[in-house]
Amino acid sequence: MGLFSRFRKSEALPQGERSVPDVVRSERSVPAGMLIYAIGDIHGRDDLFANLLDLIDADRSNRPHEQCVLILLGDLVDRGPDSRDVVERALGLADRFDRVHHLIGNHEECMLAALSGSVRALRYFYRIGGDATIRSYVGGDGVSEQHTFEELAELFPPAVPQRHIDFLGRGEDMVLYGDYAFVHAGVRPGVSLDRQKTSDLRWIRDDFLNNESDHGPLVVHGHSISENVDLACNRIGIDTGAYASGCLTALTLQGREQSFLSTKTD
Repeated sequence: MGLFSRFRKSEALPQGERSVPDVVRSERSVPAGMLIYAIGDIHGRDDLFANLLDLIDADRSNRPHEQCVLILLGDLVDRGPDSRDVVERALGLADRFDRVHHLIGNHEECMLAALSGSVRALRYFYRIGGDATIRSYVGGDGVSEQHTFEELAELFPPAVPQRHIDFLGRGEDMVLYGDYAFVHAGVRPGVSLDRQKTSDLRWIRDDFLNNESDHGPLVVHGHSISENVDLACNRIGIDTGAYASGCLTALTLQGREQSFLSTKTD
C-alpha cells in the first residue's frame, strides 16, 4: 500500500501536481517590513513541528524585517501521536514571534465538541482521528480500545488542561494580511470574505478547490492534502499530509516573494 493511498478518499491527491520553484515572485504582497510564516496541518506530529520551527528560526535570521508573524492554519490535533505536545508547543510560541495566530480547523472544532461530554460528538471525533488525541491526553496505547465511548466521554474532558481548551477555543477563522487571506479549509466562491460561513471556512473542499474565480485576496489554506504545495491562480494549499508523509510545510511571505520551507528530507 502506497503512502498516500492510506488517505481518505475525500482527501485524495489532486490530479496533475505542480512542481514548486524555490522562490515565486508575485503581484500579491504583504506590508513592508513584515515577514510572515504560515504552517499547514500539523496533526499531532510534534517532532515535525519542532523541526519546522527550527527551520523558520534559521530562515528568519537571514531576512531583515521589522515584524515576524506566525500563522498556524489549524488541525494541530488528531491522527499523529502527540497532539498534547503540539498544543503545548503552540502555547509557548508568543515569545518567539512578534505575533502568533492560530486558526480553528475542523478537527479542533470536533475536539471542542467532544470535550463537552457528548457521547455522540466523541464518537465522531474518534472516527476522524481523535482516537490518537485521546491517547495523547489520557495516556496508554490501548486506552481508547479498553473503554466504551460512554467511558471515554467521561475520561477525556478532565484529562485536557484548561489552558489547552482555552487556547483552542480562542482560535480564529480568518486572518488577513496585505493581499492574502489565511483560512483553514477555504472559502465559498462568490461570497464576500466578510460574509463567509464558519462551516465553509473550516470544512469546504471541492467547491473551493475546483473553482478558479478571484476571491479578492489570494487564499492560503490547509485541510486538503496534496503531495506538494498546491499552487493555483487564486489559492495556495500547504497541507502536505504531515502525519503520514513526514512532510510539514510552511509558506514564507515577504514583500512580493513567496517561498517554502519543509521537513521533507528526500
